[in-house]
Amino acid sequence: MNESGSRRGFVKAAGAATASFMIMKPQTAFGSQANSALSVGLIGSGGRGLYVSGIFAANEFAKVTEICDIYPDRLAAGRQKYSGAKEHGDYRSVLNSKVDAVLIATPAFLHAQHLEAAIEAKKHIYCEKPMGVNVADCHKVLKACAKADPTKRISVGFQQRYGKDYQKAWKLVNSGELGKLLAVRGSWIGGGPPIKSGHAPEEEKIRNWFFYRDLSGDIVVEQDCHNIDVVNWFTGLYPAKVHGYGSRMTRREIGDILDNVALQYQYGSDLVFSYQATQFNRKNINGWDDISETFMCEKGTVQTSRSMIRVFRPGQPVQETPVKYDITEDAVNQFIDGARTGKIENGAIWGAKSSLTAVMGRDAVYTGREYSWYDVLPESTLPGA
Repeated sequence: MNESGSRRGFVKAAGAATASFMIMKPQTAFGSQANSALSVGLIGSGGRGLYVSGIFAANEFAKVTEICDIYPDRLAAGRQKYSGAKEHGDYRSVLNSKVDAVLIATPAFLHAQHLEAAIEAKKHIYCEKPMGVNVADCHKVLKACAKADPTKRISVGFQQRYGKDYQKAWKLVNSGELGKLLAVRGSWIGGGPPIKSGHAPEEEKIRNWFFYRDLSGDIVVEQDCHNIDVVNWFTGLYPAKVHGYGSRMTRREIGDILDNVALQYQYGSDLVFSYQATQFNRKNINGWDDISETFMCEKGTVQTSRSMIRVFRPGQPVQETPVKYDITEDAVNQFIDGARTGKIENGAIWGAKSSLTAVMGRDAVYTGREYSWYDVLPESTLPGA
């Protein structure tokens, strides 16, 4: 494939798809309630679920009316935050309720199952990433998306896609102003989540699901999928192949996931994406972090992160744009607005493919062999799959 030509053409199309949505009449997308609040059911009242649902609740056009979790202490935390919300111990009860939308914030290994059920229930859906922890999960999501109600919005917690400053950086990289994209690097050098304690032994794996491969997909799938999704978005491609390495250098006390990985993805015939991730400094072992993506072009470089966008041009001062808020707010508020006014997207499609890109890299590390895109999505075609 001639990557330089086909990539540019596909990027323009992919950018248009990302920047715009299928517009429907508000009364079609949201019945007769286009001017009232979106009722939201929270599925998974853990730390992330309560945090993101708090962004929903802060929007005047959304109200959290249902909460769900399998553990009483998590339901109690939800009750404290959302007094008067109906409580459920089974996610299906939320889906059978009259809520307009659901926020899925359960452990990663449940996302595919819960997303599929929410699509069948014809709800607007905001689902945390990743879409699945293995190939089968991601395929389940893609099949479910093919049957999704075209009047319902499905958004994914790859919040960079919705961040206003990230979108400006995307436009710059793909405008041609900086010339051809020559190389990409990315990293997640930072800490992992805290280890939870004080629960019954039989609850261990679910309470600390992040640290177990079969439940989280390992750090590449659960955490590093963010960087990987940004690269897929900016290039407008999915990688042709990948190889990588990883190990456990400092993590001894829990689980079976890696604490460092290095991946080399190849997009098309010549574009290389070099990626590194570690969790060595979860206890501040080395005191340094770097969570970013860097796009090196012929006439300049763009570096993106959730805290700063930097543009480097030869002979010019570095242009820095601080990001002074959590861009999850952009993702949630765009979801609420879109669900209410008929700006519809089926984001779980590209969300599943970015999750597959992460699974592809993870499996290359596990097996010690090079993986191709066709190993994870055999029926697809490149570019753009």
